[in-house]
Amino acid sequence: MHDAMFFTPVAVTVGAGHKRMLASLSEMHDFLTEFPPSRRRVSYGAAVKACEAARAGEISTEAARDALITFAVTAGILWPPVQPIISVKPVARGYGGYAA
Repeated sequence: MHDAMFFTPVAVTVGAGHKRMLASLSEMHDFLTEFPPSRRRVSYGAAVKACEAARAGEISTEAARDALITFAVTAGILWPPVQPIISVKPVARGYGGYAA
């Protein structure tokens, strides 16, 4: 078997606010194998076939990564590329300690 690393890992959602980074073909294979059958779509089969083809050296690792991203988008599990920005604004307090 051939394991190759992705140029850029793929981040997927694996629960309520939890992220899993997939950085290689073996990690992609493990993730797809563990994915619940009830949530699999047509793109799931394409991702599995792409993973197997890349492990056999028939297609590039990045082509398999692209298939994984397509599957993650259609399944709604692709982690957002940009984290939400949370800012805190200081509140000026008046003489009595209440917000002005």
